[in-house]
Amino acid sequence: MIQRKSGEPEPGNKKIQQAASTALYAVLVILALWVVRDFIPAVVWAAVIAIALWPLLLRLEPQRGSRARATIVALLLTAAVALFVVLPFVLVITQAAHETHDFVTWFKQAEANGIPLPDLINHLPFGAQQIASWWQENLARPLHDSPVMNGLHGETAVAFGRHFGAVAAHGLILFGFMLVTLFVIFLAGPRMSENLVKATRRAFGDDGALIASQMTAAVRGTVAGLVVVGIGEGALLGIAYAIAGVPHATLLGLLTAIAAMLPFCAPIIFCGAALWLFVQGATVGAVSVLIFGFVVVLIAEHLVRPLLIGSSTRLPFLLVLFGILGGAQTFGLLGLFIGPALMTVLMVLWRDWVR
Repeated sequence: MIQRKSGEPEPGNKKIQQAASTALYAVLVILALWVVRDFIPAVVWAAVIAIALWPLLLRLEPQRGSRARATIVALLLTAAVALFVVLPFVLVITQAAHETHDFVTWFKQAEANGIPLPDLINHLPFGAQQIASWWQENLARPLHDSPVMNGLHGETAVAFGRHFGAVAAHGLILFGFMLVTLFVIFLAGPRMSENLVKATRRAFGDDGALIASQMTAAVRGTVAGLVVVGIGEGALLGIAYAIAGVPHATLLGLLTAIAAMLPFCAPIIFCGAALWLFVQGATVGAVSVLIFGFVVVLIAEHLVRPLLIGSSTRLPFLLVLFGILGGAQTFGLLGLFIGPALMTVLMVLWRDWVR
């Protein structure tokens, strides 16, 4: 008969202790996540950006670099990300400030005399009479007597302003925490990457580490597909705006690039530019901008972007499209990167299943 050492738990008690430890760890992790729940989006955004810039970080910071160099590299990369996000908004706000005087003058004239009916309305193929009638009733008269403007009473405007201010403040706070988190990730450098790989392999085995690696590649490919293609679309359409004579072509090109980072949003900008050209009587320029814009978007959205994202993960075009659109619908902007990563997991599991 085997003698059990003194103090050694019986097999039944050992299983109970293991189950209790697992439950305790799970409760503590859930509690910790609940405490920091409001900052999880900032951490996830920082992780997405860090994954995208990790190859650059490894080039700038060698495995055995000095602590001072690691800090400088982390600061430079974090500052570059901050400028990349903040600079477009600064340019838009600066340009808007330059146009404030003209807008105030136009608004005062509209408030006193109303907004004339654009000639474009009379040339619409259908609905022109109904639109003209509504315009004459609500906007052609002085705005202080307009039923539409009277409906926008002060309390509504104040409530909207407060809501917008609260959302903007919350976004700025999250952006600040995201930058701090990103700096810490960059400062940890290759050590963090090695520890994450070891922890993943220990928890889920080699298959889990492979899936994590492919999800990382999916996120990196998605960032390249969204950001690089968006910048390319904005640059090409910015040139088209300048040639067609659209005012503030550089600013519109920047706005187009930002919109193009979201799937199928670039047409909002270049269709608006084409409409302005059409109202000004530049029909050829308007049609040219429309045709060129849709050609650029079709090539970028249906060829270049799926190629960049799919080539890094070997995902079919349909799964890339479903991942981007479904992820955005489910998780918001973060879903643009989470969706393709989840589709990668689905594809890996399918390949293992049919192997």
